[in-house]
Amino acid sequence: MYWYKTKLKGAAVLFGGIVLIACWSECKPDVKESGASLKYFDINGYFAKDIARLNKLNKPVLKTVTHNAVSESKTVHISDWELELSLFKEADINRPAWKDSYTMLDEDGLIVYRAKYPELKMRQMLIKQDKGKVKWILIYNKTPKNILYQTAEKLSYFPDSLYIIDKMQKVRLLGSNFYEIKGAIAK
Repeated sequence: MYWYKTKLKGAAVLFGGIVLIACWSECKPDVKESGASLKYFDINGYFAKDIARLNKLNKPVLKTVTHNAVSESKTVHISDWELELSLFKEADINRPAWKDSYTMLDEDGLIVYRAKYPELKMRQMLIKQDKGKVKWILIYNKTPKNILYQTAEKLSYFPDSLYIIDKMQKVRLLGSNFYEIKGAIAK
């Protein structure tokens, strides 16, 4: 009887391992396209470079946080620009699964991306460039409607001067909240 339990345990462990490996290989995150074949503006690469630059400069920032019209301001040195601008980097649409999910308009230095499908969080992105240099970026995110909650974000970025994160959140049982984080970078 002992040998039967041992073989059963061994088979269960082996089966569990096979299932775990199969699930793990299916749960890999989307692999982003290489820089040479990006279909859309490389927002992730742009912010990676700008974050490194801002970390190096270490300029003071007048940071204002507002929650439902109650504000507090303080001059700070941002120790982790990666975290501070993470919402901007998360708006990267260069995933293979999304390669045909956005329309693009490129006219007079203004690039506009619009989502084709309502289930996409990043709804619209506007990038103003002058001679290849980014002047400003606006990103509009919105969660698809559901019965429990709804969120909308407007992310504004003006290199070397200002970033603004506006977020509206409606939770069915808790009501609405409005948040704004504004960072004015010292000259």
